[in-house]
Amino acid sequence: MQIYLDNSATTKPRTEAIAIAQTVLQQQWGNPSSLHDWGNRSAIVLETARIQVAGLLNAFNPESIVFTSGGTEANNLAILGVARQYSSPQHLIISSIEHSAINEPAKLLEQWGWQVTRLPVNQYGRVNPLDLQAALQKNTVLVSIIYGQSEVGTLQPIERLAKIAKEQGCLFHTDAVQVAGRLPIDVEQLGIDLLSLSSHKIYGIQGAGALYIRTGIKLLPLLGGGGQEAKMRSGTQAVSTIAALGVAAELAAEEMKTEASRLRGLRDRLFDLLADYPCLSTTGDRLYRLPHHVSLILSDRFAKKAPDVTGKTIVRQLNLAGIGISAGSACHSGKLNPSPILLAMGYDTDAAKRGIRLTLGKDTTQEDIDWTAMVLKQVICRLMPPLVCC
Repeated sequence: MQIYLDNSATTKPRTEAIAIAQTVLQQQWGNPSSLHDWGNRSAIVLETARIQVAGLLNAFNPESIVFTSGGTEANNLAILGVARQYSSPQHLIISSIEHSAINEPAKLLEQWGWQVTRLPVNQYGRVNPLDLQAALQKNTVLVSIIYGQSEVGTLQPIERLAKIAKEQGCLFHTDAVQVAGRLPIDVEQLGIDLLSLSSHKIYGIQGAGALYIRTGIKLLPLLGGGGQEAKMRSGTQAVSTIAALGVAAELAAEEMKTEASRLRGLRDRLFDLLADYPCLSTTGDRLYRLPHHVSLILSDRFAKKAPDVTGKTIVRQLNLAGIGISAGSACHSGKLNPSPILLAMGYDTDAAKRGIRLTLGKDTTQEDIDWTAMVLKQVICRLMPPLVCC
């Protein structure tokens, strides 16, 4: 029995996304910048996908969508595209639980002399809007707060945070890679200036993403070249993967209401099945949470008896049982370092190595959830001295 519960790392491409990619590769493979019929056919595919992604975000102007290679590039374009417009260092605000695709460009800006403020979070991983209000300065030019945290699932009060930033005259960006396609996003209502998303998180194909740029917002591109994507992202577009992103976005918008409700039910069932198990505790916010996301930590009670067991130990054991999960953030899954996200939430160094993440998808069933809960308990029992947890 094979059960995949790592959908925050990547999702299985849906058949419709694969089909459109194959069609484009076979029939509409021209360079969309070319003026002949082959180029025109490809350009139509590209602009159709732009409309589809704009629809997912309720973006009125499809030209506000710039296609990238994924969420990482979109985040870098947002942060550095704003920063490179300034001849002298300014002030950037991010949260202390950002993805590395935000943290790394922020560190680069610090090397350039910029001041970067990292807002604290509470024990559930949530930013206090009052902390943002207090952190704003006259030279703050950009605020970037992750919408849904990939490791612990916590959702941020993005509309309120964006409003606070806008009242100060600052641009507001959010990394919505985990939220787009899973929960409704209305960029007009939220007041967002910049938003990043990724194809392979919404059952598209790896290698495509997008940055929403509100009309009138200026950025400097990261790449010099032919000026594609309204001069924001030079390089011949990956039309087949972008087409798959467009189809995935359109279908996500159609299915979102029912699928989000279904996933919440399965998510809460898994939490409930593990609720009375003393060796596991929930991380993240249970109320303000991604609908598909379950994150847990091996408790102190467990750690005192089996100090060498980490979250990665559990991942490997479940993998042997045919169940795929992750230990914290997928981008750090090859390291034994403590999770910076859990550290920011107040966990100590040892505890921050004991987190696991189970993320559900459109193929997840109730039988999968029940089986996983049973196997997870059995795995922990095997790793523990008798009668500690079992």
